[in-house]
Amino acid sequence: MMNWNQLISAKRFGMEEFHSERQENRSEFQRDYDRLIFSAPFRRLQNKTQVFPLPGSIFVHNRLTHSLEVSCVGRSLGNDVAKAILVRQPELQNSYLPEIGSIVSAACLAHDLGNPPFGHSGERAISTFFSEGKGQALQNIQSNGELLSSMEWEDLTHFEGNANAFRLLTHQFEGRRKGGFAMTYTTLASIVKYPFSSSLAGKKSKFGFFVSEEMSFQKIAMELGLTQLNDHPLKYARHPLVYLVEAADDICYQMMDIEDAHKLKILTTEETKDLLMSYFSENRKEHIRKTFHIVSDTNEQIAYLRSSVIGLLIRECTRAFLDHENEILEGKFEGTLIKHISECPAIAYKHCSDVSLKKIYRSKDVLDIELAGFRVISTLLELMIDAVTSPEKAYSQLLINRVSGQYNIKAPGLYERVQAVLDYISGMTDVFALDLYRKINGNSLPAV
Repeated sequence: MMNWNQLISAKRFGMEEFHSERQENRSEFQRDYDRLIFSAPFRRLQNKTQVFPLPGSIFVHNRLTHSLEVSCVGRSLGNDVAKAILVRQPELQNSYLPEIGSIVSAACLAHDLGNPPFGHSGERAISTFFSEGKGQALQNIQSNGELLSSMEWEDLTHFEGNANAFRLLTHQFEGRRKGGFAMTYTTLASIVKYPFSSSLAGKKSKFGFFVSEEMSFQKIAMELGLTQLNDHPLKYARHPLVYLVEAADDICYQMMDIEDAHKLKILTTEETKDLLMSYFSENRKEHIRKTFHIVSDTNEQIAYLRSSVIGLLIRECTRAFLDHENEILEGKFEGTLIKHISECPAIAYKHCSDVSLKKIYRSKDVLDIELAGFRVISTLLELMIDAVTSPEKAYSQLLINRVSGQYNIKAPGLYERVQAVLDYISGMTDVFALDLYRKINGNSLPAV
């Protein structure tokens, strides 16, 4: 059974030999948060699609605003859980347990760092390029007499943004320090939603780390005492705080997508109010209606409803975590916290999900950005993969020379070169990827 004393460690990945307590006002976990906020990959999230196309006259959420909001909800979940656990186990007061809110908020900031441009369609574009597109040819390409291993191939055909985030945070890119971001072990473990390798993902296409990061995750898992499942060296129970990060994400994307859909007039005001009001009992609904008499602005009413639902779901997910704490620590808890909330909000959440799928995620604007994203990413992948597999070509040299020096695009191994291409493309913003695509295709030229 996992225990809180071991699960929460301030040791920094890649800097173990320098581990010592710092004498400053910030805790190690608050330093994780600050390090992420000031990082270039986090800043680039402002130009990555969340669901809807990046804004024209109406501002909708992007990956950066989404991550900040998830972080706020995660901090509340973490603080509430920590307070309740300390009531049960006051002996943990002098441990790192009171820092759970800081850890979860930092992990929430990082949870989408590995996502490529153009929303979830970017992940699918990368996976299908290798499973269905021209990337299939890599199965027959030899580098220094070696083919890609079956596990390396699984990494490519099931490309996963969560695993890519773990790589981004832990990999030593060219010219960078050992340990990547050198985050605390606990913050790193808290972002890995699927703590097993790609070879164990099955048909779900979800996994937590690439072949290249297997040893890194194993090191973290052993340090924190994560439960190994089925005696498999590459499959672990989740770190308990993953459930809070996941819950914060589930709460935010559900609420914010509905709010954005209202702003874009995909959902009417009445539809939006009905969706959000359905979370509450009749007594609470009556209180909300009285508030509407005081606050008559429609957008403010929707914002008030949204914040009320978020508060309710935070309480529900906190209760679900505490009710199932032992199962979580034993590595036996199944599903998400949102699947264990009370009946009334659970029905409302399910209804919101159904409406979102039908009216939001299949709307013309969303499908258009997915179609464009597929085309852009597939084209860039095709050209860059050809460049690293045939570097002797003149055009390949032009493309390779355009890639930032932090990516090991000239590595001796084929898998490492392909990973460098994926690091490069997944790190792009939507705008950068589209601009590069146009330049490569000759649709736009630099000023001459």
